[in-house]
Amino acid sequence: MDYKKIADEVSEKILSYSQDTSGWRVIKVSKNVTVSSKPSKEYAGNIYRGEGIIKEVPSKIIPFMYLPEYRNKWDKALQSYKLLERIDQDTGIYHSVTHSYGMGLISSRDFVDLLHVKPYPGDILTTNSVSVEYSNCPPTPSCVRGYNNPCGYVCSPLPENPEHSKLVVFIQPELGGMLPGSVVETALPTTLINLITETRAGLKGLKDHN
Repeated sequence: MDYKKIADEVSEKILSYSQDTSGWRVIKVSKNVTVSSKPSKEYAGNIYRGEGIIKEVPSKIIPFMYLPEYRNKWDKALQSYKLLERIDQDTGIYHSVTHSYGMGLISSRDFVDLLHVKPYPGDILTTNSVSVEYSNCPPTPSCVRGYNNPCGYVCSPLPENPEHSKLVVFIQPELGGMLPGSVVETALPTTLINLITETRAGLKGLKDHN
């Protein structure tokens, strides 16, 4: 499998999502996070965008969000998260297992994703992910294998306050199983809000600890 080619393609898509300003509909605002959605071009559901301000610079935020040694400590949605294979210094295959959600309404899911970190001019840092087939990590009966269509984080310094950043997160997962659309449409905006608020709290805890 040409992981470099996949990484380049998904990076192009995340960049295009971040530049796309039309058609987004705000569906939830909570804890200083705004979630919007629009129909996805990748699958029959929606793409979701979460936006929030974080009091830190992109070079500190992005590693904190994707490296297992940090993420396993702060992301309450995940049972486990680990690197399966390093492709190069900016690219790896990661396996994540989620907790069940909503009193068991959505059972545990797992995802095997290629993740590529890419910088852009202006101190912008991004992660760019998509699910891949990986023979060393086949699906197991203990959870439902999900599929992440192109997803990622785009983190850029605030022009008026470069010590703070705007974080934009794009997700469009196919959760598998027999889930009603209404359940997914409720769960995913909440997932985005939790992700950004837990990143804020985790970074603050790290700062306070240091």
